[in-house]
Amino acid sequence: MKYFFIGLGIVAVLIVIWVIATYNKLVKLRNKVKDQWSQVDVQLKKRFDLVPNIVETVKGYAKHEKDTLEAVVNARNSALSAKTPADEMDANNQLTSTLNKLFALTEAYPDLKANENFLSLQESLKDVEEKIAYSRQFYNDTVLTYQNATQVFPTVIIANLFGFKGEEFFKAADEERENVKVKF
Repeated sequence: MKYFFIGLGIVAVLIVIWVIATYNKLVKLRNKVKDQWSQVDVQLKKRFDLVPNIVETVKGYAKHEKDTLEAVVNARNSALSAKTPADEMDANNQLTSTLNKLFALTEAYPDLKANENFLSLQESLKDVEEKIAYSRQFYNDTVLTYQNATQVFPTVIIANLFGFKGEEFFKAADEERENVKVKF
């Protein structure tokens, strides 16, 4: 009987250790998701800072393209005022769409395409966009790891017990999924 209680005590200690280790793992993964979202946010902030400079440069050349310029500014402001990651993702997809329209305008203004300031800003934005893409990918990979950890057995028991919720993936906007039309 004595060995039974010792064995039972050892099993109970092992279960407690497993619960603690699993809980700590889930906390670390959740924190990593938040950290990776912060990394995406840093790159988006760089993009937000570039947008007004690009708009001002284009304004001088494309005075009658007011609607497009206003759409870019409104999309930027919407992205800046987003409160949740999901809202921020949607707003940034909208900003990407309006920036694409803005850069399409450059085809109609050869002087703008040759402007050094504009070219420099466009190159900076291209670099930031590449970093955003990488950050989004890394964020999604981190979310996948977290989702897997919170949804597989037996970890799902601890996740549900302590209220670990799923995170949202950063998804491409519908316009970004469409086929690219190449015209010569």
